[in-house]
Amino acid sequence: MFARRSTLPWPLIALFTAGYLAPYLLPTTVGRLDSGLPLTATEAGAVGSALLLSSAAAGFLLASRVDRIGPRVLARIGLTLAVLGYGGAALAHAVPAVVLGALIGGFGSGTSTAVAATGIAAQPDPHRTTTAGLLGVSALAGAVYLTVPHLGQGHGQPLAAIALTALAVWPLTGRLPLRTAPARGLDTATPLPHLRAGLLLAVTLPCWSLAQNALWGVSGRIGLTQAHLSETTVGAVFAIALGAGLLGVVGAGALGPRLGRALPIGGGTVLIAACITLSASATDLTSFATGEIAWNTLYPIVLSYVIGLAASLDPRGRWAVLVGSASSLGTAAGPLTGSLLATETGFPTMGTVLAAGLLLIAVPMTAVAMGAGRRTLPVVEIQVETQAYDKATAA
Repeated sequence: MFARRSTLPWPLIALFTAGYLAPYLLPTTVGRLDSGLPLTATEAGAVGSALLLSSAAAGFLLASRVDRIGPRVLARIGLTLAVLGYGGAALAHAVPAVVLGALIGGFGSGTSTAVAATGIAAQPDPHRTTTAGLLGVSALAGAVYLTVPHLGQGHGQPLAAIALTALAVWPLTGRLPLRTAPARGLDTATPLPHLRAGLLLAVTLPCWSLAQNALWGVSGRIGLTQAHLSETTVGAVFAIALGAGLLGVVGAGALGPRLGRALPIGGGTVLIAACITLSASATDLTSFATGEIAWNTLYPIVLSYVIGLAASLDPRGRWAVLVGSASSLGTAAGPLTGSLLATETGFPTMGTVLAAGLLLIAVPMTAVAMGAGRRTLPVVEIQVETQAYDKATAA
């Protein structure tokens, strides 16, 4: 496995940032597909969902294969697919070519995320590493939201930003191990630990992610059509909101495990439900900005604890990848679900439905977090993993 060190693993953090950037840019990506190509709002949402579904498929396929293929090789494959896919989609003007590029790029994002999640789970403090990754992707996405409105119309700018990020991260993969030696007692055939808790988290998290991204996927349309704001103003609100998310993640990183996981995950999900209701019913700048900023502050905090929870269930990172991929299924369904609900019922009713769903799933997620708080990682497993890494890097 990856080394367990006291310093932050910057290559993993960069890889995490490259993999997560596409979901973070979903509103502007979907919005510009709608305006820059002959697609309806629902069709643009479907393209966004297809991109994220491709990312989830990569995670499911690779959850137990990162060690076997090798982190460095797999990371480079993922980043190359992201560059070619998103870059090709940004340059294309035919809808089929854009869709194909989005699918290839999405698979590349999912591959990069799988490698990053596996490595993060092997760190002595997965939550700390996750918060650093969320800081990176939030800052980068905020910069893109501030920049894109000034680069002209068209669908290519956000897609090009994702491709360029993957290209910039590629050189850092040289610091990842080429291969990881199988550790005694922790070979790839080892059954998944904490099966019941892991499955419950994998079942509930898609619903949690669906609610988040159903709102995120149509937030741009809420600001433009219901709150009657300009694209520049909406982009500025998103950038400020992502900046608030940075502060939230910094706070979560400073608190670390002191609050446990149950309170941030359960209580945070309840507060997110209220934010979704407010954002979906916004009719002016004040209500729109308040809802989006509050939601973006809370979302990465809760997400960091959820990722840390999944990582704590298996030191080899398999639950982290599987739960992350399950989450991507919900993320993938989010834009289309949000578009359909908004079209059929309107934005305020959509928000009410999504908030009710979040309140329901907050209960089982909190239960898993409470149970995980009583588990500890055996020291012998940490020692075996570190020995395996040393052997791999020395080879």
